[in-house]
Amino acid sequence: MIEFRRVSKVFRSGEKEIRALKDVNLTVEKGDIFGVIGFSGAGKSTLIRTVNLLEYPTSGEVIVEGKSLAKMSEKELRKAKKSIGMIFQHFNLLHSKSVFENVAMPLILSKGKKKEIEKRVHEVLRFVGLEDKAQNYPGQLSGGQKQRVGIARALVTNPSILLCDEATSALDPQTTRSILDLLKRVNEEYKITILIITHEMEVIKEICNRVAVMEDGRIIEKGSTFDIFAHPQTDTTRNFVRTVVQDEIPESVYPFSPSNEHPGRIFKMNFIGSSSGQPVISKTAKSYDVEINVLFGNISELQGIPIGHLIVELIGTEYEIERALRFITTQNIEVKEVLEDGSQHRVDFERLVGNALHG
Repeated sequence: MIEFRRVSKVFRSGEKEIRALKDVNLTVEKGDIFGVIGFSGAGKSTLIRTVNLLEYPTSGEVIVEGKSLAKMSEKELRKAKKSIGMIFQHFNLLHSKSVFENVAMPLILSKGKKKEIEKRVHEVLRFVGLEDKAQNYPGQLSGGQKQRVGIARALVTNPSILLCDEATSALDPQTTRSILDLLKRVNEEYKITILIITHEMEVIKEICNRVAVMEDGRIIEKGSTFDIFAHPQTDTTRNFVRTVVQDEIPESVYPFSPSNEHPGRIFKMNFIGSSSGQPVISKTAKSYDVEINVLFGNISELQGIPIGHLIVELIGTEYEIERALRFITTQNIEVKEVLEDGSQHRVDFERLVGNALHG
């Protein structure tokens, strides 16, 4: 549906060059709600603007529904752009025009028939819940209502793709949730592919089925939303995930404080799916000669699947700790050891056995 092939974008100001995009390769499949997340300056806004050629790539290609827009004639491009709707962070409404006129504008500019325009505008206003606001002006609307007008305007041309440029970052949390619910309906009922850019991981968690993480103009990680949350591979991604899912020991109970003596070893356990509801820690404590000190834990839900994080201290002999850990890992639980410098490493059973034999 949307394919970025080695896309780069360079902005020039005098002798200075800014490489906003660097050899980006990415595919958004038909029907996806695909999120692109990154900090300010990562290149995500530039990326989304290449889809409808608000920004032309310096090199590479953006393929939309099998065609490269950059290679089209002006007439072909105008037609193709009708299939790409866009909503913006700050709404981009004409304040001198009514809600009806704002939504109708794309159809008026394409010289549609008056009756057909009226019918279509009322359809999309009804869909976004603003039919009774048709004659109001943007200054009379709340932020959430303004964004609904923006969504209606984007839908009025019956697009197959909807681009969302930080569409919720100017809204409060409750309004953000309602807009995200509306976008889900757009995807489900109109079968529209949605590409969202955001710096809010909560938005990715709530609505997206796939996600790419950008940093310094590059895609540094991509995959299903579940996999990105459950197994982030880069520090940047882990930092984003932690804004939604807390999986670190709070400093107030951090075990390596000089004022505390912790004779045991610290392990982080990730529970996914059915393992989140199992009494694994209780079984371990009963079956093996180890003391278990729970330092931190939580459970969150992602796309209907529970994900749990637990940080524990195991106290006992190396042999008993090794036996306990082997049991825990057979329960579909990922285990990493937390070292004194805060780094995390997968459990090395060979080292555990070696320590036990020589202890």
